[in-house]
Amino acid sequence: MKKIEAGAVGSAELTVSENELAVNVGSGTLEVMATPVMAMLMEKAACSCLAEFMEDDETTVGIMLNIVHTSATPKGMTVRAEAVLREINGREFTFDVRAYDETGLIGKGDHKRFLVYGREFTEKTKAKIR
Repeated sequence: MKKIEAGAVGSAELTVSENELAVNVGSGTLEVMATPVMAMLMEKAACSCLAEFMEDDETTVGIMLNIVHTSATPKGMTVRAEAVLREINGREFTFDVRAYDETGLIGKGDHKRFLVYGREFTEKTKAKIR
């Protein structure tokens, strides 16, 4: 892995469509952006923060996500997630994550990712079904 320091920032964005609504994701009955979609966007932002520093077969996997979803977002609005790298502990990366829609903050929390080697990780995982 290339050298990375705390303070690095990543982001991800989407416009809420039918596919991201709680009623269609299975996380509720309302036509608002689902909390799991916000979580996915936060993880994507953290991945984008680390992407340019990965080398060869390196990648990261999410190992912890602790978030609050404080405001609903309707279909058609754009949501942007931001991840700020707060701490590096060996192969573990801790992020402050936040999500915003066009009116302001809709969620925030903490996220951890762990550096793994893709082929080795995949083989180990597939071994569970052998």
